[in-house]
Amino acid sequence: MKLGSLKEGGRDGTLIVVSRDLARAVRATGIAATLQQALEDWSNVAPRLNALSESLNHGDADGVFDLDMQALAAPLPRAYEFVDGSAYLPHVARVRKARGAEVPESFYTDPLMYQATSAGFYGPRDAVKVVSEDYGIDLEAEIVVITDDVPMAVTPEQAAGHIQLVGLVNDVSLRNLIPAELAKGFGFLQSKPRSALSPVFVTPDELGEAWQGSKVHLPLVTHINGEWFGAPEAGVDMQFDFAQLVAHAAKTRPLSAGAIVGSGTIANEDTALGASCFAERRTVETLRDGKPSTPFMSFGDVVRIEMFDRAGNSIFGAIEQRIEQAARP
Repeated sequence: MKLGSLKEGGRDGTLIVVSRDLARAVRATGIAATLQQALEDWSNVAPRLNALSESLNHGDADGVFDLDMQALAAPLPRAYEFVDGSAYLPHVARVRKARGAEVPESFYTDPLMYQATSAGFYGPRDAVKVVSEDYGIDLEAEIVVITDDVPMAVTPEQAAGHIQLVGLVNDVSLRNLIPAELAKGFGFLQSKPRSALSPVFVTPDELGEAWQGSKVHLPLVTHINGEWFGAPEAGVDMQFDFAQLVAHAAKTRPLSAGAIVGSGTIANEDTALGASCFAERRTVETLRDGKPSTPFMSFGDVVRIEMFDRAGNSIFGAIEQRIEQAARP
C-alpha cells in the first residue's frame, strides 16, 4: 500500500491511503489520524489500512478524491528520529580521493551515520528556503526506510522485520558550511537544514522483486531544471543494506516508531550513470580536470527526484522543489 499525509489537521497532517497509480486517495478516517499514530500501533493498524488500500485500488472505497500533490505534506511531517547513513562507498572514496585521503578500513565494516534534522520535513512540492547562495546549496537524492519500534541491540536479521515503509528524501546540504563544522570534531548542525520527503511512502511489498536483501534494486532519477542529472542504481555498490543500517542505529538505544533511516547519497562506481548530488559531480570534475566546473544550486533552480518501476510507473511520486531565498525574521 501507499500512504501519504494532507496538509490539514495540525502539524502531523492527516493520513491518507493513495492508489497505486498515485491518482486518487482516501482519508484513513477511523483507522489512524496520522501516519505517526499508525506506526505506533502498526501490527493492528496496518491490516486495516491495507484493506482500505485494496478497496481503493479496486474502485469501491467511499470518500475517494483526486490526489493533488500540492496539497501533500511530507508523509511524516515531523519524526522523532532521522538518522542518515553513507552506505555508498564510491561516493565516500571519490570525495576523500579528491582531497588526497584514503578510505579507512573501518568504513567497509562499520557504517557512517549521523543524527539529522527531524523536527520538520518539507512536503514534496514545498520550496527549499535558504538564506544565502554562499552557503553552497546542494541536494542529496536518497532512499529512506521507516521503522516501527525497534529494540536496542537488534541484529540485522531482526532489524529487517522492523522496516515497514520505504520512501525518498532530498537531504538538503549546505556544502560551504560543512568544512568548518566538521573541523570542530562535533558533527553537522547548521550545514544540514530541513529535508524533503517523497509524496508517499510505500510498504516494501509494493516494490515487488525490486526489494531484495533489504535494498531497492532500481535507479533513482534526478533532474535539475528539467535536465537529466543522474540515475545511479540504488541496489548497486551499497556497502550496507537497510537492515544493517537500522541495526547500527539501534546498537545502543531503541528506535521509536516512525524513525527514518537514510541510505546516504546514491552513487555508483560507474560515473556514466550520473550523480545524486552536486558534491559528487564536482568531485568527479576535480579528479578529471583538477578543479570543479559545476556550481552549486542557485535561487530559482528546480530539483526533481523520482523512482520508477521496471514498467515506467512512478512509485513514490516526485519530489519537485524550487530553491528560494528565505526571508530573514
